[in-house]
Amino acid sequence: MAIYQYRCENCGAFDVSRPIGTAADAEDCAGCGGAAARVFTAPHLTRTSGPLARALQAQEASADEPRVVKRSPSSKPAAPPADPRHALLPRP
Repeated sequence: MAIYQYRCENCGAFDVSRPIGTAADAEDCAGCGGAAARVFTAPHLTRTSGPLARALQAQEASADEPRVVKRSPSSKPAAPPADPRHALLPRP
């Protein structure tokens, strides 16, 4: 449902709720019964907050491909090997 604004010459502005795309060019005023012309206004849009947007993106991403845990969380990360050739070896 969308809210459309109309302006009556005698009574002033009023809002009418209609399904999107079904607003008429004129509506009958509830106060005096006269024809009121439609007033075109900016749409009422809101922006999703940052934390909510990140949560929604994470939820959407995990719907098809859940994150795979490669290792259990530990209190401290493993120290890098002293020998750089050992860096390519698999770790438990």
